[in-house]
Amino acid sequence: MAIEQTGPVNGLRVLHPDDWDKWYANLVRAFGGGEEADEERELWKALTEHDRSLGVWDGDECVGTAGAFSFRLTVPGGDSVPAAGVTGVSVAATHRRRGVLRTMMRRQLDDVRSWGEPLAVLTASEPAIYGRFGYGAATFQLNAEIDTDRTRLSVPPGTDGVRVRYAAPADVLDRCEAVYARLVPGRPGMLARQPGWERLGMLDPAGGRDGASPLQGVVAERDGETVGYAWFRVKGDYGPAGHEGSVVLRALAALDPAAEAALWRFLFGIDLTSRLVVRARPVDEAWQYMVSDIRRCRPETRDALYVRLVDVGAALQARTYRAPVDVVFEVEDAFCPWNAGRWRLSGDAKGASCERTGDPADLALSVRELGAAYLGGVSLTALAAAGRVDESRRGALAEASLAFGSDPAPWLPHGF
Repeated sequence: MAIEQTGPVNGLRVLHPDDWDKWYANLVRAFGGGEEADEERELWKALTEHDRSLGVWDGDECVGTAGAFSFRLTVPGGDSVPAAGVTGVSVAATHRRRGVLRTMMRRQLDDVRSWGEPLAVLTASEPAIYGRFGYGAATFQLNAEIDTDRTRLSVPPGTDGVRVRYAAPADVLDRCEAVYARLVPGRPGMLARQPGWERLGMLDPAGGRDGASPLQGVVAERDGETVGYAWFRVKGDYGPAGHEGSVVLRALAALDPAAEAALWRFLFGIDLTSRLVVRARPVDEAWQYMVSDIRRCRPETRDALYVRLVDVGAALQARTYRAPVDVVFEVEDAFCPWNAGRWRLSGDAKGASCERTGDPADLALSVRELGAAYLGGVSLTALAAAGRVDESRRGALAEASLAFGSDPAPWLPHGF
C-alpha cells in the first residue's frame, strides 16, 4: 500500500540531549535497524555534539536526523582546517519526498557558515544524494584480499632493525595515538583526533567480528621508541589442503618506510593463515610495490570522503599549492549562492590568497568539482575531460591542475 504524502514536515530543531534516544533510534532504523552493541551505542552517544545536531519531528516522532562533528582536516600544505563532519543523516521511510532532507541540508550548511568553518565533509551511503548539495568525491580508498601463500614481500633497507612485538591495543593506546598524531600533518584528508575519538578504533563487539578473534595488536619499535602499530583480527578456517585462515586488518600506521614494511611482513607471515584482508587504505600505500604479484592481491578502489566548500575564498586560501598558480574561477553554486561568481586564486607552496574579482574567468566549474579537487586526489584535467570544467584561457587548466595536486594521495583514516 502506498504511503499517503501529506506535505512537508516543519518540526526542525536542534537536538536536545533528552531526545537523543528517539533521534538515534530513527537513524538506526533508517540504516536497516540491525542490532548494535551497547558499547558502540554508548560511544556514539558520547561523541554526539547536540548543539550541532538536527532533528525533524512530526509531533513526538523523529522523522529526520543530521549531525556535524567538530573536525580539523589536514589540507595540502599540512595545515589543519576546521571542517564540519556531516554524519547521521537519515529520513524515515514514511516521510520521503517531503522536503525533509533538503530542509536539514539547508539549515546545516547555513549553520556551518555561521560557525566560520570553510569546509563540510561526509562519507556517503548513497553518493547520488549529495552531489546536488555540492559535495564532491575527494578521496578514495584501497581494498585488497591478498593471497599470502603465493605473494611475497621485498622490504626496504632497515626493516630488519625494527622489532615487532605483540601488545594489547588498550595497553599501548597512548603510544599508538602519538604515532597517529605525528602522521596527521603529512597527508591531506587525515583527521586530527579529538578527545574520545581514540575509542572508535577500540570498538570490538563480539557481534561485529564475523567469526574472527577479538582485536589483537602489535607495535613496531626501534631503539625502544614506538614507530608503528597494527591492529587486526584472525579468522580461522580449514580446507582440503589444511589451514586457510585470514588476517583482517583494522588499522596500521608507521613513522617511516622500514617500520611500515616490518608491520606488513608480520601480517603476511602469521601462522595458519593464507589471506590478508585489507580495507580502507591509502591508494598509494607502499605495500603494493613490495609484493611479488599484485594480481594476487585483488586490489580495488572506492570513494571515501566527500568535500563541500562552504566558503570558497577561505577554503582555497587555507591550503597551499604544488606549483605557482594565478587563475580566475567562475564558480556555480545554486545551493549556497554566497559562493557563486568569480574568484581569483593566487598561490604557491608557501601560501595563497583567494578574493572576489571582476576579471574574466579562466576556468568555469561548480562547487562540486572544486570539492572533488580540493585535497589534491582528483585531477582538474580529468574533470574537464568529463565535461565538468570549462577552460576559457588556454593553459589555465594545466596550470591549475598541476597546482592542486598532492603527493601523497589524500586519505580518510576512519569513518564517522
